[in-house]
Amino acid sequence: MSQSTGGDAATLDLSDPKHLVALGFGAGLSPVAPGTVGTLVGVVLYLVLSLLPTLLYVVVVAGLFAAGVWAIGGAVDKMGSDDPPAVVWDEVVGFLVAMIAAPAGILWVILGFVLFRVFDIYKPWPIAQVERRFKGPIGVMLDDVLAGVYTWLVLHILWMMVEASLRGAVH
Repeated sequence: MSQSTGGDAATLDLSDPKHLVALGFGAGLSPVAPGTVGTLVGVVLYLVLSLLPTLLYVVVVAGLFAAGVWAIGGAVDKMGSDDPPAVVWDEVVGFLVAMIAAPAGILWVILGFVLFRVFDIYKPWPIAQVERRFKGPIGVMLDDVLAGVYTWLVLHILWMMVEASLRGAVH
């Protein structure tokens, strides 16, 4: 959960590219669970980007991170809040980090979504400390990237366990 709340999304103009990106193309305007809705935007983007080779996927995600820093900087200045709930681009990019080189299949996407939301909401160590220490658009992005890294790690460990158990079942 975000340390800072508030910030009036009504002060943003969706015709401004910074605001459009920061709000996850409007997902952040959801009156209920904007972070979860923003993560769903990440799922849609992932389904398209997952067709890319892994290296190109990582380069695109790095570019989306940079775009997020740029966009969120403009949005939070206008909204007057460090990390308003309506700013969800960090969730979009965090989910994309979680899904780097993820196993194929909709069940893995669903599991990645659920794990990412859990790590993003509960912020296990050191995510909460990073969120408190780093302010501004970098701080907004970093805690979600770390939640994505945690999700990536758990997904890949589970994937290895499934693969190992399937190999064991065959022999």
